[in-house]
Amino acid sequence: MQKDINLRLSAKEAADTSLIRTKAAAKAGLSPSDISSCRVIRRSIDARRTPVVVDLVVRLSSEDEQAYQATTYQMVNNAKAVIVVGAGPAGLFAGLRLLELGLKPIVLERGVDVHQRKKDIATLMKTGKVNAESNYSFGEGGPGAFSDGKLYTRATKRGDVSKVLDQLCQHGASLDILSDAHPHLGSDRLPVVVEAIRNTITAFGGEVHFKSKVTSFLRNASQLVGVVTQSGQTFHGPVILATGHSARDMYRYLDEEGIALEPKALAIGVRLEHPQHLIDQMQYKQKEGRGLYLPAAEYSFAAQIKERGVYSFCMCPGGFVIAAATEDGQQVVNGMSSASRSGPFANSGMVVELKPEDLEQDKFGGALGVMNFQEALERRSFRASGESIKAPAQRMVDFVNHRVSKDLPETSYIPGLVNSDLHRVLPQFISQRLALGFEAFGKKASRFLTNEAILLAAETRTSSPVRILRDPETRMHTTLRGLFPCGEGSGYAGGIVSAAMDGMASADAVKAYMEC
Repeated sequence: MQKDINLRLSAKEAADTSLIRTKAAAKAGLSPSDISSCRVIRRSIDARRTPVVVDLVVRLSSEDEQAYQATTYQMVNNAKAVIVVGAGPAGLFAGLRLLELGLKPIVLERGVDVHQRKKDIATLMKTGKVNAESNYSFGEGGPGAFSDGKLYTRATKRGDVSKVLDQLCQHGASLDILSDAHPHLGSDRLPVVVEAIRNTITAFGGEVHFKSKVTSFLRNASQLVGVVTQSGQTFHGPVILATGHSARDMYRYLDEEGIALEPKALAIGVRLEHPQHLIDQMQYKQKEGRGLYLPAAEYSFAAQIKERGVYSFCMCPGGFVIAAATEDGQQVVNGMSSASRSGPFANSGMVVELKPEDLEQDKFGGALGVMNFQEALERRSFRASGESIKAPAQRMVDFVNHRVSKDLPETSYIPGLVNSDLHRVLPQFISQRLALGFEAFGKKASRFLTNEAILLAAETRTSSPVRILRDPETRMHTTLRGLFPCGEGSGYAGGIVSAAMDGMASADAVKAYMEC
């Protein structure tokens, strides 16, 4: 027997697992003793109602039920090798899929393992010194390992979302990600999951090499046959290139080698931080905010302003703002939160769509034009910070009214703030649209547009500024056989789940290539 039961409960009721079981059994006309398994398979919050309600889909079964579908991997010690460049979501899930297919993944990661990364990031936040190979972007797990671990995606047509979530659970993720409408792992729990995936790859005969930055390719005419690392090591095989969206040195190498690239639209702006209790009151429409039983509230805003999208991005309830530069001389901010999302602040990227044609072509033309503009803005923000990783910042209403703030409120950003006029830091076509966007969002939601909120510059690493061209059917590069551009860094994904699906699909494409 298996039945799916819909329940609408108060927040307090939805926090009581025994009550859920009792109510679901009663609605199904069953005795609780007849049920061996009671599992929430869908959970969402309806904040349109007062008081807020929680909608659940509960699966009842008379037999014990496995919450997720486990994947079986093959031993590949003596199998043909496939080089995977990068150990972010795309690279790691490409590795897992290669194990399934009976191929040997050799994962080359320029940074260090995820636990050493945590130490290097802590040093960055304390000293302001950037480790160019171990930071929020580079290292095992990629940027997603330290950005809340959001797993929501709209890219459901690109692959099997459920298989990604199942494999995450197989490697230690909370089963809640299988049911939550907007699942996340939390930056405090993701390292354990990432390490478990690496251990699976090596346990089944694959290899994972850290501090192994790929600096050049081995080519046989128009075919890629291997790679060379910075230390001079060579690895042979077809290549899944999953370097992430911040590997500017790789983009420059590809461009110098004449490997086809094109500039890609990007989104640039600021990191916006509110006191979390204001967002809770705004979203739940109750004076007490979220109370004892509701999670920290999220928001999502979008508008068209002067023919460009202005929208919120990577919202981190109960989170904190982080320094995300990958080299000295850059000022970059991002956001993250722990699994509990219990911090006193909420933050999100607030960004404006930027297209290649928006830029001065004499300065920022060519395949790397958007990337060069992105980097120039990060260096401009660094200068505005007094050449430190302190963030140029301004109160929200002051920014909208073109008024320098008299002072700045408390922040989660550990390195600190520099009181600034962000209209002078950001390009005018970005800052003007942001200000108009904030006014529009403030009309949609009371308490959103407030001087209790602050803007921190600059949010620039929203996606890749470059697309590495590939054939849509074979997923192979359009001119270099054996090269499979993959994931967010290649311009074909956005976020953990879509990058993971792209990694799995790229592994399938390599398998087909090796068999032909």
